[in-house]
Amino acid sequence: MNRLIGLFFLLVSLPCFAEVLSGKIIRVTDGDTVVILTDGHQQIKIRLNAIDAPEKKQAFGNKSKESLANLCAGKDATVNVGGVDKYGRTIGELFCQGKSANVHQVENGFAWVYRKYSNDANLIALEAEAKLNGRGLWFDPDPVAPWDFRHGVKPATFEQTQVRVRASTKSGDAFSCEGKSYCREMVSCEEARFYLTQCGVYKLDRDHDGVACEALCGG
Repeated sequence: MNRLIGLFFLLVSLPCFAEVLSGKIIRVTDGDTVVILTDGHQQIKIRLNAIDAPEKKQAFGNKSKESLANLCAGKDATVNVGGVDKYGRTIGELFCQGKSANVHQVENGFAWVYRKYSNDANLIALEAEAKLNGRGLWFDPDPVAPWDFRHGVKPATFEQTQVRVRASTKSGDAFSCEGKSYCREMVSCEEARFYLTQCGVYKLDRDHDGVACEALCGG
């Protein structure tokens, strides 16, 4: 009897593993949603958990979709299922070509960490690195998060951005947005990055890879 009781407690204490789906990605809807055709010939819409990509009508919305499509479209994939959302979409972590698509989107600057649903330290660190390096949507000096965009928040105009930058400069920041337009005028990578991301001097990034003045900043 004691042995049976011990076996019972061992079984109920084992972790419950989430369902895993496998199949082929047949459609990429946007930067955080795909449709998988499972090995059982079911079409299931997958919403990538823990992240939120720009909406289609937002800046970088199409680029975000392209980024996810480049990794996953037409590829064999697996999904670690975490549940179902209120729209009936399956929520989970998507893997294509051996890589987490959730991580891929954040580290390349094509999605935010969805803070309402995730405090994943690794994803937050990857988002911070993408922001620091001006990757993807972080090329924009003042991007609007998609959850704000869905509630009607509009991106700042160029004039509003300049007013804010000038105000922060008066408060003691090291750089200002006046008088410089070319890489040859920059004295450091930090100054070049400031002019690119805060002042909107986009000519400093000639190949549009998010890196200002590559002679100074590398890349």
